[in-house]
Amino acid sequence: MFAPSQNIRLDIEALSGILGSISIACWIVVFSPQIIENFRRSSADALSLIFIIVWLLGDVFNILGAVLQGVLPTMTILAVYYTFADIVLLGQCFYYRGFTFSDAPANSKVDAASVDEEASEDSPLLSRTDTAPRLAPHDDAHRRSSAQYVDGTHLSPATPLLSAPEAPATAHLKPTSTLQAVLFNTSALLLVCAVGVFGWWLSTRSQHPSSHSHKSHHHHHHHHNNNRQDAGSLDVHLDLWGQIFGYLCAALYLGSRIPQLLLNYRRKSTEGVSMLFFLFACMGNLTYVLSIFAYEPGCAREANVGTLMARNGGCGNGEWGREYGRYMLVNTSWLVGSAGTLVLDMGIFAQFWIYRGRGTGRIEEVGEN
Repeated sequence: MFAPSQNIRLDIEALSGILGSISIACWIVVFSPQIIENFRRSSADALSLIFIIVWLLGDVFNILGAVLQGVLPTMTILAVYYTFADIVLLGQCFYYRGFTFSDAPANSKVDAASVDEEASEDSPLLSRTDTAPRLAPHDDAHRRSSAQYVDGTHLSPATPLLSAPEAPATAHLKPTSTLQAVLFNTSALLLVCAVGVFGWWLSTRSQHPSSHSHKSHHHHHHHHNNNRQDAGSLDVHLDLWGQIFGYLCAALYLGSRIPQLLLNYRRKSTEGVSMLFFLFACMGNLTYVLSIFAYEPGCAREANVGTLMARNGGCGNGEWGREYGRYMLVNTSWLVGSAGTLVLDMGIFAQFWIYRGRGTGRIEEVGEN
């Protein structure tokens, strides 16, 4: 058993660390539910390729920002891991759908080719397509000789000779009730949050009390750890390249949700989209935003004041507000990206509710009546 630690204080700094650690835990496993769902269904038609590609671009800019900002090696490794997970999910889409950048399902071309052409008064009732195979003489003889094995019931015009329809790829999947889905998703979310809290506790135990500084663990939208100075530093620096990459990442992460929302709307279904995938993303964004707001200015840390009741202790007149406001300004791009993505994810959850029980939808064509 672990001996109880006497050095852990649940102040603003600890709250920010806990929230940041939960955020990291959520973002580490965020892609796993969707990857498993695609594998179970042997299909990735429910995902928008543009959604994954734009998200991948955001993570690539995230790596560049991490390298240029000179953040902790752990954050750079996490950024590389996020990019690798994006590539795995994108590879699944290409494997199941073919190398295409269209969000149309894999069988849409087959369906389009099977649509009958508009008939005219001059068109024959039985048209011969160019794709019909031409039989060689010996194949034709074999066909005539094997005609005796055809079931006689199909010779009737009322019973045409048709091949049996293929079973859908999801026919083997056992349906899940709403209660089972809620219990499973809630349990998985709570488990990941508990792992995040446990990770924060382990990292706190490994730190020396005298060298413990304010470090917030953020997910892959944020790489401004070097902006968080030691206790006693009152200046938070604005870095030009950090801000540029911050707003680029925010724009890409925000734009990535729109193609998925449109695809769900066109399909009139969310079948094949893992709700746990977006639950982890929402929890990661939410805890990340809260970890930014749970910031303690350096003047308050210097005076060893960490409570909300006496947070201005050790700070001069208006000093606490100026430093806190400057810190929020530095992180505005990351707040906009995470909070905006959180709002768009609420739209996806609304689609889960609206389209529940509708099964696999078909994409509606633009000119369809």
